[in-house]
Amino acid sequence: MQENSLNGKSVLITGGTGSFGKCFTKTILERWPNVKRLVIFSRDEQKQFQMAQEFPQSKYPMIRYFIGDVRDFNRLKSALNEIDTVIHTAAMKHVHIAEYNPNECIKTNINGAQNLIQACLETGVKNVVALSTDKAAAPINLYGATKLASDKLFVAANNIKGKQDIKFSVVRYGNVMGSNGSVMPFFLAKRKSGILPITDPTMTRFNISLEDGVEMVLYALFNAWGGELYVPKIPSYKITELAEAIGPECEKPVVGIRPGEKIHEEMITASDSYNTYDIGKYYSIIPQVPMWSIDDYITHFNAEQVPQGFCYSSGNNTEWLNVETLRNLIKEFVDPTFEV
Repeated sequence: MQENSLNGKSVLITGGTGSFGKCFTKTILERWPNVKRLVIFSRDEQKQFQMAQEFPQSKYPMIRYFIGDVRDFNRLKSALNEIDTVIHTAAMKHVHIAEYNPNECIKTNINGAQNLIQACLETGVKNVVALSTDKAAAPINLYGATKLASDKLFVAANNIKGKQDIKFSVVRYGNVMGSNGSVMPFFLAKRKSGILPITDPTMTRFNISLEDGVEMVLYALFNAWGGELYVPKIPSYKITELAEAIGPECEKPVVGIRPGEKIHEEMITASDSYNTYDIGKYYSIIPQVPMWSIDDYITHFNAEQVPQGFCYSSGNNTEWLNVETLRNLIKEFVDPTFEV
């Protein structure tokens, strides 16, 4: 097992100016101040400019801001020069935008994933963790389908690496509390109007903080054997409870679900259950044909296979957040000024 440290390592984050990338950057700088190099790779110069105000190179000389797109193989390969570790967060993620611009979504989420895999294989990268989404499990929209394809590419990359010392793994989780484009900041902004639109009163969502998402990626980084897809054990909430937590006085009209939207988030399907193991804090969906011994894996992680047909959905969860808990979480993680 490798040393659980990024000191002396060179790390690159694709989509590094996003919510996760900034939180991951903050964690690395606090926990491993002797990281050799931290490359923020993204295509939005304005977001890079803004992030550089928060993490200036004058204070953090190990940081590099690298403009580039995962669609551009040559630029990606150039950025990966002497990089040890890659966290892949770059994606087109808005469901309705992907439905309207399908080919653009494919170029970024699938072709970009393949570009990254190939560039990592050609530059001596040692460890790659890719972020996935609940929408990749039994996808009903293009975004989910592209992320499922991306997941499969990263898992299969372990089979084509030959004798190279490199591991690819994936982490999959649901709604990130307060992330750009998610429901909590949307409701917080809308409550000033006195109306919180409810897509469907039976809708549920998983809930995870950015910080817990970061910890999960670090777990994969330091513990993956190659090819695992990790899923966290996290609570759910009802969309109606969230609306009540944020705007108890607001009108809550039911407006119907948007194209490609699910009533419940799903992270492990019944079909996945045959290769899914409970490893404590997380579930691990292992490759159908792993490059290592399943028996050794079970022993090492004290893993227990889930029952056949097991399905992990926000609708059938055993842990739920109530209105009061949601209010406390919003104040702690999303908006410190939040009051009802």
